Amino acid sequence: MTPRLSPDAWEAFLDLHPEAHLLQTAAWGELKSGFGWTPVRVAAGAAGAQILLRRFPLGFCLAYIPRGPVGKWLPDLIPHLLQVCREAGAFALKIEPDALDEPWLEAELQRAGFVPSRHTIQPRRTLVVDLRESDDVLLSKMHPKTRYNIHLAERRGVTVRAWNDVEGFHRMLQTTSARDEFGVHRADYYAHAYSLFQARGECELLLAEKDGLALAGLMVFGRGSRAWYLYGASTNESRNLMPTYLLQWEAMRWARRRGCESYDLWGIPDEDEAALEAEFTRRSDGLWGVYRFKRGFGGKNERTAGAWDLVLQPLVYRAYLLVAAGRLQG
Repeated sequence: MTPRLSPDAWEAFLDLHPEAHLLQTAAWGELKSGFGWTPVRVAAGAAGAQILLRRFPLGFCLAYIPRGPVGKWLPDLIPHLLQVCREAGAFALKIEPDALDEPWLEAELQRAGFVPSRHTIQPRRTLVVDLRESDDVLLSKMHPKTRYNIHLAERRGVTVRAWNDVEGFHRMLQTTSARDEFGVHRADYYAHAYSLFQARGECELLLAEKDGLALAGLMVFGRGSRAWYLYGASTNESRNLMPTYLLQWEAMRWARRRGCESYDLWGIPDEDEAALEAEFTRRSDGLWGVYRFKRGFGGKNERTAGAWDLVLQPLVYRAYLLVAAGRLQG
């Protein structure tokens, strides 16, 4: 039987994998455990995975590995993953590897029985800023308008500081959600995420303000050499001061101070650069609206391997694709 690892044992395993993704940390599993998911952690040799189990009505269960497994896991870890799935009664194992889209990986996944999924939970494509430069070089690689907006915010008196008012941040998120038409989690989700990761030095909540008036907020995460922009919001006040641009810049500087070498802007439309540049001025649906903003920071367009499913109960899996896929949040 494959042993289950405690959170502490899993973190000790991750110490051997400093570049493992934030979504594979025990803290992320604890966060998700309060919102419908049950984490199970297994390791075999130098490979392992934090598996999140989601229960559906009638006793059905989905097993999901976000941005994992960790280490060189194909094919030796698969029997251990399947054991967890069988014991949980999972109808499928969904993985979203922390790897770029490569033909060799696609071939290996297909050889192991995985099929490309019609449903992703995490965004497949993103922009990643290389932080291994000076401030001047990083700014020089940005779009001129973005660089101008950062300096404009500074000139007009916008400042950025660490913040701990998660309730205030959630109210800001609700304002942004209503304005830009996207969904947000409950307030306690962000509060739990902040308390879990900020205590570990792996998260900061930043506020952009002017003369004591809150304008925009951002929650940035960092682990190892990587940082991620996961949650951001702004009020409807003084948007002409461009606070969100300065806020992103200060988040990047926070990431560099803690030793990060890259900054993941987390989610753009799944299109190549040529298509994105041809369409972004005409589209604002889905992730197109945020691409207009994110493109200016000089990040590299990266496409991950996407979501892959190992189908264990075909009839239930087909019903899941039709009914439940749209209800999941990562």
